[in-house]
Amino acid sequence: MTDSAVRVRFAPSPTGALHLGGVRTALLNWLYARHTGGRMILRIDDTDLARSSEVHLRQILDGFRWLGLTFDEGIEEGGPFGPYRQSQRLEIYRRHLDGLLHRGLAYPCYCSPEELKAAREAAQKAGETPRYPGTCRRLTAGERAALEATGRRPVYRLRVDLDRPVIVDDLVRGRVEFGPDQLDDFVIFKSDGWPTYHFATVVDDMEMGITHVIRAEEHLSNTPRHVVLFQMLGGQTPAFAHVPMILAPDRTKLSKRHGATSVEEFRELGFLPQALLNYCLLLGWSPGDEEEILSLDEAVKRFSIERIVKHAAVYDIHKLEWINGHYLRSLPVEQVWKHALPFFQKAGYVSSEPDEKEAAAALARFDAVRERVHTLVGVVDAVSYFYRPVTEYDAKGVRKHFQRPEVADLLEAARTTLETVESWDVSTLETTYRALIERRGIKGGELIHPTRLALTGRTVGPGLFDVMALLGREKTLERLAQAIRYLRTEAAAPTSPAGG
Repeated sequence: MTDSAVRVRFAPSPTGALHLGGVRTALLNWLYARHTGGRMILRIDDTDLARSSEVHLRQILDGFRWLGLTFDEGIEEGGPFGPYRQSQRLEIYRRHLDGLLHRGLAYPCYCSPEELKAAREAAQKAGETPRYPGTCRRLTAGERAALEATGRRPVYRLRVDLDRPVIVDDLVRGRVEFGPDQLDDFVIFKSDGWPTYHFATVVDDMEMGITHVIRAEEHLSNTPRHVVLFQMLGGQTPAFAHVPMILAPDRTKLSKRHGATSVEEFRELGFLPQALLNYCLLLGWSPGDEEEILSLDEAVKRFSIERIVKHAAVYDIHKLEWINGHYLRSLPVEQVWKHALPFFQKAGYVSSEPDEKEAAAALARFDAVRERVHTLVGVVDAVSYFYRPVTEYDAKGVRKHFQRPEVADLLEAARTTLETVESWDVSTLETTYRALIERRGIKGGELIHPTRLALTGRTVGPGLFDVMALLGREKTLERLAQAIRYLRTEAAAPTSPAGG
C-alpha cells in the first residue's frame, strides 16, 4: 500500500531520557510511515521550559541515531513546516489564540488558584465531577479591566459546547464516547504567556498536516479536548490510534524500580539496537503468527495498525535477552563488533585506537564467545580469560575434572606434546590432542575438560582448540603449567592458584 499523504509524528518532551514506551510509540509511527510511503516527523514538545533541558534533548536524538530510526522532517532534518521545536513556535500559537478570541471561542479567566480549589471541593461535596464552573465565561469588558487593575494575569480558556458528547473512532479501541460531563472550559494558554500541552499539540498537528496520531493509551483521556480544539480551530481531525500500556512483570506501571527503562540504560547493559526495536515491536503488536524475530525491513512489509492489540503489554527482560542473544549470534560479526568494541575498550581489553592486529585479535575472540551469551556485558565477561590471568577455578569444575589423581600427569603430557607443535592453529592443535588421547587410551573428555578448566578457569565456552589458538602458545603453556602446580601442591583443594 502506498499513500504519500500519510503524515505521522513522534513528539517527545525533553524532560527526561528516551524510554521504552517512547521507543515503542516512535517505532509504530515510523513503521506506519514506511509501510504507507508516508512521512515521519520528529517534533520536540518543549514548552515546559522549567523542566526541559538540552541534555535530555541530546539523549533523545542520540538514542534515535543509535536505534537507526531516521526521520523525514524534524529538528535536525528541517522541513517545510518548521520550526520543529515548540519553544520556537510561540508566535504561531499566539496567532491561533487571537483567532479564537476574535471569534469569541476563547476568553480570559482571572480565577485564582484558591478560587478554583474551592470550586473543585464544592463539586466533590455535591457528588459532581469537578469542572471549571464558568466564572469568567461572561465577564464584561469593564469587569475584566477591573480584575486586571488588581494585577491578576489571566489564563485563556476554550469556550466549549458543554451539551454534546465527543465521539472518537479510535483505530485500536473502536468507538469511544466521552460525555459532556467529562469536558469543561479548559485552559489553552497559561498566565506566563505559553500555550498548554493540549493547545500546542493540536496547533502543531494541524499546521504540520498530521493525518494519524499513534500514541500511548494514557493519552486517550486527552483526546476529547484535542478533538474539540481541532473543530474550533477549523482543522482536519486526524485519525487516532491509542496503543496499550506497557506494564511491569507485576502488572504495575513500569518504572525504574523494575530495572532499565531508557535507551541509554539498555545500551549500557549491552543490548543491540536491532534487538531492542524487535522487542518493542512485540510489545502491543502482533505479526499474526508465532514468529518473534522480525527485521525492520520485514516489519515494514507486514505492519498494519489493525494488528495493534488492545490489552496491555507486559515487560519481560528475559524475552529481551533471548532476542538480543539471537541478534548477537546471527548478525554479521563486523556489524555487531562496532557495538561491542566500546565494551572491550571500557574493560581495558582494547586500546582507544587499536591497530589492525589488536583489533583483529579482539574481533576473533568476540566471535568465538558470542554464541553462548545474551548481552555485550556478557561478552566482556566471556572473553575475560583471554586478557586476564586465571586466578581461580570454577569450584564445581574442580570437583568434577581436577580431583582424579591422574589429571596432573595428563596435563603434563599434554603440555609436553604441545611444546613440539610448530603450527599453532585450530586444526593442528586438535589433531595433536586427538592423537595424544588415542595413545593414552582415554575418552576425549578426560583430557579436554581438565584442559579447558586449566586454560579458562571455567567449564563452558568456545571449542577448546579455538581457545588454545586464540590464547596463543605462550599463555596456553603457562596456564597448563600453573594448573599442574596447583594440582600437585594443593591436591585439588578449591583455593586460588598463583601466577597467570
